[in-house]
Amino acid sequence: MGKYIVKRILLMFLTLFIIMTMCFILIKLLPLPAIREMGRDVNLILAKREQMGYNRPLLVQYFLFLRSIILYWDWGVGEQMYEALSVWGVLTTKLPYTVMVNLYSILLSIPLGLIFGIYAALKKNRWQDHVISTLVILFISVPSYVYAFIVQYLFCYKLGWFPLTVESLESAGFFSLRMIRSMMPAILSLGFGVIAGLTRYTRAELSEVLTSEFMLLARTKGLTKAQATSRHALRNAMVVILPMIIGEFIGILGGSLIIEKIFSIPGVGSLYITSINVRDYNFFMALTVFYTTIGLVSSIMIDISYGLIDPRIRMGSRK
Repeated sequence: MGKYIVKRILLMFLTLFIIMTMCFILIKLLPLPAIREMGRDVNLILAKREQMGYNRPLLVQYFLFLRSIILYWDWGVGEQMYEALSVWGVLTTKLPYTVMVNLYSILLSIPLGLIFGIYAALKKNRWQDHVISTLVILFISVPSYVYAFIVQYLFCYKLGWFPLTVESLESAGFFSLRMIRSMMPAILSLGFGVIAGLTRYTRAELSEVLTSEFMLLARTKGLTKAQATSRHALRNAMVVILPMIIGEFIGILGGSLIIEKIFSIPGVGSLYITSINVRDYNFFMALTVFYTTIGLVSSIMIDISYGLIDPRIRMGSRK
């Protein structure tokens, strides 16, 4: 198991290096945006460009880029947005918004997804199962930004239950009721897809386990259906379901690019979209590496969790 983890980590760094190299080369093939004089610390930006070797060959630029990251954790400064401010400093100020809105969404979605999935599996092939399965297909098929517009129209505009935008940190804390209320439209828009996906997986896995031979054996030993389901069926179904939940929690740093933009959440997602629109290459590179790392780490943790949850999978990896 230890060798497998080390191998996956090394492959993760190799994949990250390849993606980062491709993005850097493609970015440098584009024309360098001009620096407008108005409202910028032009001298600082020009000095930073000189330090990063913008007028030198491409390989030299890439070497200087990697050296500044590895030795000084310096991702450069903003040129087209947040002018002359540290890219990493701006990223750390935006990250809490992304973490909180996704954390609230997951904490709401996981219990509901498990409840609906278990209920559908217990009512398999009945009208309750058909209704839940139909709704699951509907919610999985529709993109999250469509839910965002519906939530905005119904709950924010028509009913007036929630504000259209998220409160700022200066006016409300992250765990205050005002902040949660202002984030609720984004939380609902993100949560519909998670609830539907978790319901589908839970229903499928639990339905298969409930028809297994060991469940029949448990019932013949005198266990009620509820006891057999809670003690045996759910534990076996969680081998597949729990890694999915772990992946959702790890992925909260990634956020949602479109949802954050729609609800004006000053998080990492909206920052990424803006960096693409205005062609701020330093922000684009930092955020590309950030999102790629989150995806790779999430994939590794999900694979490792299979072995930790089910010893049979861990034993199989040693052979």
